[in-house]
Amino acid sequence: MIDAAMLAGPESIARFIAGGEGPLAAFARDGVTILENFPPHLFAGADAVTRWLAAMRAHIAPLGGLEHRFGPAQDFSQSGDSAFFTLPTHWSGTLRGRRFEEDGGWSFLLIREDGAWRVKAYGWSVTRFAFLSWSGSRSS
Repeated sequence: MIDAAMLAGPESIARFIAGGEGPLAAFARDGVTILENFPPHLFAGADAVTRWLAAMRAHIAPLGGLEHRFGPAQDFSQSGDSAFFTLPTHWSGTLRGRRFEEDGGWSFLLIREDGAWRVKAYGWSVTRFAFLSWSGSRSS
């Protein structure tokens, strides 16, 4: 069963994306792989987290007021010191001043390292994106 310790890494990453501190402690020491919806899309290798941090900062620069909400974890499995699950995720905020909502799935592979769960890999997939009209209703 997924627990708060397993959700700590994903929460840390989401808080960073929303404008907080860098989530370096959320990631495994080495061998991290990240698949994102912005170039270069794949962050792998010894400097994967460092490159992802820089690219994510550029990606979120035009965004404001970001808030996230996780749905119940799906497809959970654990084997020893590794765990896998997918988090349905809802984002809302502004893009260059225009309100939007984005839904997606965030798949995580965690490993237990130094007594804590760390993100070894994640992949993000957008399943819905919509700008909101001034009244708050959705528009394309």
